[in-house]
Amino acid sequence: MITDKLIEKIIQTQNPTCVGLDTLFDYLPDDMKAGVTTFDGVAERVFDFNKKLIDTLYPLIPSVKVQIAYYEMYGTAGMKAYEETLKYAAEKDLVVIADAKRNDIGSTAACYAKTFLGETSVNDVKAKAFPSDYVTVNGYLGTDGIAPFVEECEKADKGIFVLVKTSNPSGAEVQNLVLENGKPMYEHMGDLVEKWGESTIGAYGYSAVGAVVGATHPTEAARLRETMPHTFFLIPGYGAQGGNAQMLKSCFKSNGLGGVVNNSRGILCAYKKLGGTYYEAAKAATIAMQKDLSDVIGVMKK
Repeated sequence: MITDKLIEKIIQTQNPTCVGLDTLFDYLPDDMKAGVTTFDGVAERVFDFNKKLIDTLYPLIPSVKVQIAYYEMYGTAGMKAYEETLKYAAEKDLVVIADAKRNDIGSTAACYAKTFLGETSVNDVKAKAFPSDYVTVNGYLGTDGIAPFVEECEKADKGIFVLVKTSNPSGAEVQNLVLENGKPMYEHMGDLVEKWGESTIGAYGYSAVGAVVGATHPTEAARLRETMPHTFFLIPGYGAQGGNAQMLKSCFKSNGLGGVVNNSRGILCAYKKLGGTYYEAAKAATIAMQKDLSDVIGVMKK
């Protein structure tokens, strides 16, 4: 089961870090940007940047998250770089998360699920569009919008991360609203996620239906960890958004498991702070993050 694989790689590397390949062209070093004036040129340089990062970091990390918006803005050329990045990360045996935050119902949701998790048939010949191990989804349309993704998870041994308590400050405008039963909206969503994942619980006790829980809200995260024992967390907000290791400790259980922590700009742009090549600076930032998390979370074990 895919979440078992993610957990095993976290234990192997002793590093619950997910490197976010939110690769804006402007993040690239000046020499890589020089002379580029077309989307085709952007896509080529962005993939070269990603490829070198993956080559450098894959022995140290369990996963990468590739945010689709940073590629869509460069048109079809950018989407080609997106596809190539997903495939190259998979070749290095990294767990690949497509950060696309899809949200729809019925047949449209089924199409999204096939796009990122399954296969599409063309005259009985099946092919994969943008293959990944997980995709992020927005569950606020309810079960109709999630069921097609869960079906694909069961069929293809894939996973999803459902938005529950996001790291942005204004998320509270909706997610912290208190319902008639006294529960905040985010906790009700957490209950739904636990239910949606019941059919896909693996050997480590976590399902293929995970939750996005921001590092910037430790009190809410602690409550969700308590009420969502079978849900693995994707944890944004570390670093540039203000979250730190101590704030996200509540997302993890006593055995050091329970989530994977995303860091994008802090690794992609580390060279701007540390100097040197972008990939060696990214390696240094990744090692520093691993130590920071391990000092707080402890040893990750079965």
